[in-house]
Amino acid sequence: MWLSEKEASEVLRVDEQSLEILRERGYLKPGSHWRSSNDPKQLPWKPKVFYFVRGCKEVVEHWQKDDDSSNQIAA
Repeated sequence: MWLSEKEASEVLRVDEQSLEILRERGYLKPGSHWRSSNDPKQLPWKPKVFYFVRGCKEVVEHWQKDDDSSNQIAA
């Protein structure tokens, strides 16, 4: 199931900025975790992104777990 960035952030319980960070850092891979809209009106400037939620879930949960561990160590 491919969802918009807003819908995916709600289902995965992370904000849209976190999804963008995971994408930019390479944790979420193009094609398997996300894809750009193929709407020619949006290309090439900041096209909408769609996420494959089932594929993203494991990555997001792992990232959240590591983030929680880092916060506990820092405290």
